[in-house]
Amino acid sequence: MAEKIKQTAITWPQDESKVRHILSLSGGKDSAALAVHMRDRVENMEYIFHDTGKELPDTYEYLERLEGYLGRKIVRTTFGTTFDHILRIKGGMLPSNHRRWCTDLMKLKPFENYIGNDFCINYVGIRADEERVGYISHKPNIRAVFPFREDGIAYEGVQRILEESGLGMPPYTDWGRTRSGCFFCFYQQKIEWVRLKRKYPELYEEAKAYEKPNNVNGNVFYWCSNESLEDLEKPERMAQIEGNWEEKQIRILKRQPNRSLAETLGGLEVVPRAREGCLICQL
Repeated sequence: MAEKIKQTAITWPQDESKVRHILSLSGGKDSAALAVHMRDRVENMEYIFHDTGKELPDTYEYLERLEGYLGRKIVRTTFGTTFDHILRIKGGMLPSNHRRWCTDLMKLKPFENYIGNDFCINYVGIRADEERVGYISHKPNIRAVFPFREDGIAYEGVQRILEESGLGMPPYTDWGRTRSGCFFCFYQQKIEWVRLKRKYPELYEEAKAYEKPNNVNGNVFYWCSNESLEDLEKPERMAQIEGNWEEKQIRILKRQPNRSLAETLGGLEVVPRAREGCLICQL
């Protein structure tokens, strides 16, 4: 069932009861749909969530609803390692696409620590319409499998699974956010920062407070790389970002005649698009 990956030779147990089955949840649509899809297929499935403590309220709400549907507890795997604690260790240098320590230390390490040396099959929500592989552990006791790929389930199938289960899409999609993960994720688009400012101004202020000189070289690192959140939140700049985004969506709409204006301007991901960022956070 698993895709072939290079791993150190190891003898897997013949006794199936000695193999753990684990599905990692991000609070996103794909991993939630995968949990629904696999609920009645793997009896002893373990559901885990790598809680950074910096998730959107919407994410926690969605996970609670998913717990109710699954009838199983979703285990939090943070192990007391907080974002602020690691940030102090890093001297105040914010994570970025060049310094993805948040993924390494708050997602991947907790995942492998939770499994330990046990034999584990890890269920990953990469869809059939995606070319990327995502995170695959190189530990020989962990095997990744991709049920959506094997079952030919693409984006529309994920939507259907969520609608038919009654869960629906994650609530943050209602106000135009496209990703799960930390509310200050450096991979989010500037339009998503604008929407965060409007929806959760207190979280925007918390994110803005992190933009200060670090203890390593005194430089100030911004979440948006080349623009501070203080500059981005200026009314004229927010209006410019929103205007540019709407113009871009209209251009997209003209190339996709079967897509409605409401869907386009609402930010709904009606057609698959390439993922950007940390798959383990976004699935």
